Amino acid sequence: MKIGVPREIKPQESRIGLTPDSVKILVSNGHEVLIENNGGFESGFYNEQYKSVGAKIIDKAEDIFNDSDIIVKVKEPLSNEVKMIRENQIIFTYLH
Repeated sequence: MKIGVPREIKPQESRIGLTPDSVKILVSNGHEVLIENNGGFESGFYNEQYKSVGAKIIDKAEDIFNDSDIIVKVKEPLSNEVKMIRENQIIFTYLH
């Protein structure tokens, strides 16, 4: 399964949906993980850390939404992200 993790765009949100340790587990179980470029930077995680455990770094959120079966986020999708959600795509996030 392709799991996509876009950078959080909600103001004052610096977390990311998956840590490198989580990505390592998912990849070792046969999943493909796509991380938006510098998506973990504000959380202290760098592209190289994600790449070293098997994630692919993707430049644009649009490509992550287009290519992923599951989207993992911390916060609810904002309006411009909602437009990118595909039918039957799973969104794993907090909705509050």
